Amino acid sequence: MSNSSSQPLSRLREAFTETYPAYTPNEAVVEANRCLYCFDAPCIEACPTDIDVPTFIRKIATGNTLGAAVTILESNLMGHTCGRVCPVDELCVGACVLGEEHRPIAIGRLQRYATDHLFKRGVMPFESASPTGKKVAVVGSGPAGLSCAGELAKRGVHVTVFEKSELPGGLSTYGIVVMREPVAVSLEEVELVKRLGVTVKTGVAVGVDVTAQELLSGFDAVVLAFGTGKVPRLGIPGEEAAGVIDALPFIAATKLAEKDGLEKLRDIPIGREVVVVGAGNTAIDAATVANRLGAERVTMVYRRGREEMTAYDFEVKFVQNEGVDIRLLTQPVEVLTENGRVVGLRCVRMELGEPASDGRRRPVPVPGSEFVLPCDQVIKAIGQEKLGPLFTSFGVETEAGYVVTRDDLSTSNPKVFAAGDCVRLSGDALTVTATRDGKIVAKTVAAALGLDEAPAEQVTGRALLSAPEPGGFATSANPGGLARG
Repeated sequence: MSNSSSQPLSRLREAFTETYPAYTPNEAVVEANRCLYCFDAPCIEACPTDIDVPTFIRKIATGNTLGAAVTILESNLMGHTCGRVCPVDELCVGACVLGEEHRPIAIGRLQRYATDHLFKRGVMPFESASPTGKKVAVVGSGPAGLSCAGELAKRGVHVTVFEKSELPGGLSTYGIVVMREPVAVSLEEVELVKRLGVTVKTGVAVGVDVTAQELLSGFDAVVLAFGTGKVPRLGIPGEEAAGVIDALPFIAATKLAEKDGLEKLRDIPIGREVVVVGAGNTAIDAATVANRLGAERVTMVYRRGREEMTAYDFEVKFVQNEGVDIRLLTQPVEVLTENGRVVGLRCVRMELGEPASDGRRRPVPVPGSEFVLPCDQVIKAIGQEKLGPLFTSFGVETEAGYVVTRDDLSTSNPKVFAAGDCVRLSGDALTVTATRDGKIVAKTVAAALGLDEAPAEQVTGRALLSAPEPGGFATSANPGGLARG
């Protein structure tokens, strides 16, 4: 395996730039003016966080880009990230009525345009409520934790977020490839939440640096929002060989390299022939990163069929267009080594048998079908381990390693609540669903603490919601002119 990427820096810079360029003001207005502004808009119904899509698009069309961003962030504090990473074709864009006969509105790109505009200007769109004296600890600073913390802060709760990593933001900071979301975008959202009065403590591991009991005794409520753990073992011979790595640290290395200077991408070890084991979003991202770092051949292997893959169709098509080979119904059985290093992956072909307990057909090895994939690097992307023991230290019921919650995300412990991937026993583990969880659990915690709903007047300067911005050029929707910034 080569020690690092041999790609020229200029090519690495191009490869690790955001895949879809931002709209220009003129492009955004043209796209916004295509919207029908439906009265009973299906795009709102399709959004897990209930963003008023027609309203924010109309504001873009009329030159009030800041107002558009405020409309987005009122419903989704993580809207800056979601405008980039949401599977919009499966959600709002997929529900757009124009898509039935024409091209649907590019809702995600318009959302990104609006929130980029607000963050570039450094506008603080919200005010905190008067302090209530209540204190809440949130464990984990991913989308669920930050969403919850921000919504509670808008209700006057003093929130402290505990994050074990050096940087806050969870998977938005470390786990979503830079081509979809640069680190700066995630950290801008963290700053927005901090400016609401939230305290974020990084480098603090709950269960190590602070105990569950200390949080339970020191705060009025605790919200568990720390997702899941590291990638589990493959459970096959040779797995300890040099060249077998986990997908999440691999992706995180590229994120930190982008943050600290793209030339550091050259320091990331990359093989010539790489095999990624798995077929979800993380596997897609790992394969994309390996390909763009300069691997000569990247292959994904998955023991089931296409219908069982958790990655979305558009992601599969994207990675195939990148030149990645996807081997379905293929199960690794041994990592082959020479002198302690990976030289190949022995696999067996599978066929689908009877349904298992989860309803999916069970993969069964085909006798005599073993073959070897030559490779010098194997990247594991087969999910993440559950953190059951840590959950139980908070006195909450668990099932299969996840926290058991009611619909309002309360738990068996009346002082403990949970949100995000740590409760995702089934369903989509998406940024937007984690953000929705944060909103739900904040409302539940507030009610448990005897607090009212968030005050109506939260927006800094209500004019942001209605007034077009000065300057720019005139359009039919905005005769007075559109702001260029």
